Amino acid sequence: MTSIYIRSAACISPKTTGEPDYKAFIDPKALRRMSRIIRMGVAAARACLQEASLATPDAIVTGTGYGCLEDTGLFLTSMIRRNEDTLQPATFIQSTHNTVGAQIALVLQCTGYNNTFVHRGFSFESALLDAMLLLNEGEASTVLTGGIDELTDASHMILSRFGLYRHAAAGEGTAFFLLTSQPSGADYAKLEGMTTIYKPADRGEAGREIDGFLRAHAVDPASIGLVIGDAILPGIPTVPYKTGCGEYPTSTAYALWLAAQYIRSGEHSRILVYNQYLGIQHAAFLLSKT
Repeated sequence: MTSIYIRSAACISPKTTGEPDYKAFIDPKALRRMSRIIRMGVAAARACLQEASLATPDAIVTGTGYGCLEDTGLFLTSMIRRNEDTLQPATFIQSTHNTVGAQIALVLQCTGYNNTFVHRGFSFESALLDAMLLLNEGEASTVLTGGIDELTDASHMILSRFGLYRHAAAGEGTAFFLLTSQPSGADYAKLEGMTTIYKPADRGEAGREIDGFLRAHAVDPASIGLVIGDAILPGIPTVPYKTGCGEYPTSTAYALWLAAQYIRSGEHSRILVYNQYLGIQHAAFLLSKT
């Protein structure tokens, strides 16, 4: 498989980086019509491309676990209050999961490949895999890839009742990456590989899967300087990233952004990102210095 390089990256994490001045990235007239999740997505995407000095990518691939919750809530509330009669179509149109990717394409005037994955805790991983396949098959030379989820008062109340925040605080955010198959000399990091594990029987099975993943890439665990996420490699320093961004289905996008920052700064030459979402979906990314 062709090596994948992270040319540029941008993150908006309200709990850590805060939210930017959106007018710096989005026309004020268009900004007024955008919900918060669309603002975050478009701003992060544009910041990522600006850093790479690229106007339009060949393809856009996004991942989201929950989609546009604010607009979904507005539409459902409108259905109840209006007795399902004379409903406003705008909130429904903007409540679909692919709205963020579509809005990014409209702003960038990108008419290329555009896809959104909604696979719960594997949403960002599926988007990243699709981007890697596009690059490996020569279907694109630059792919803008990101993960995004938002938190609303209603979703926090409902998900808290389901017990989703027993072990981590509720979170939200977005991170976008410009991926290429050709090194530029100014890349953040090289993405050596990724893997997903669905419902491992126990922690031991997850550990064995990760060991197999590293062997498949001819990587000695001792060469990994840091694990970002859950501790999975004995003796390797581990940084739990969700204390910063919180828990949400596409939080691994934030973790990948954080790992790319560490690699770019020279603090580590190889990092493993490992996350498990609700004990069901496990994922790992291996990054190294270019």
